[in-house]
Amino acid sequence: MVPGMSVTEFDTKLAVVVRDDLAPWQALNVTAFLMSGIAARAGAAAIGEPYRDADGREYLPLLVQPVLVFAADRAKLHTVRQRAQTRDLELALYTADMFQTGNDADNRAVVRAVATDDLDLVGLAVRAPHRDADAVLRGLKRHP
Repeated sequence: MVPGMSVTEFDTKLAVVVRDDLAPWQALNVTAFLMSGIAARAGAAAIGEPYRDADGREYLPLLVQPVLVFAADRAKLHTVRQRAQTRDLELALYTADMFQTGNDADNRAVVRAVATDDLDLVGLAVRAPHRDADAVLRGLKRHP
């Protein structure tokens, strides 16, 4: 995060919503995949400078803004997706079927095979203006 900047000081809010009944490894895996989608769409403006330690070793840059992580049940995930769709917001998604695949092409195929309302959502991510993000995330609790 930029020194001295809080979540509210960015034009957008960045959030991940993970289903509350996932095993810890699944929740972490879903979060990582969803964030890759957000970073890819957000582009260079959302990415900071590389990190360097005191010995000069360089590390990869990170997102410049905080990521809020929420937990939700299956029904609430569908509510979040519907709210985002109503507001024309882009989402990253992860479905339960994707746990059974081993590559990106198969992940896209299992999503493509299921109608929107029937997707077995286990995670969503959104980066949107604060007002829109707040409306989409209304009622969610932070992930424990």
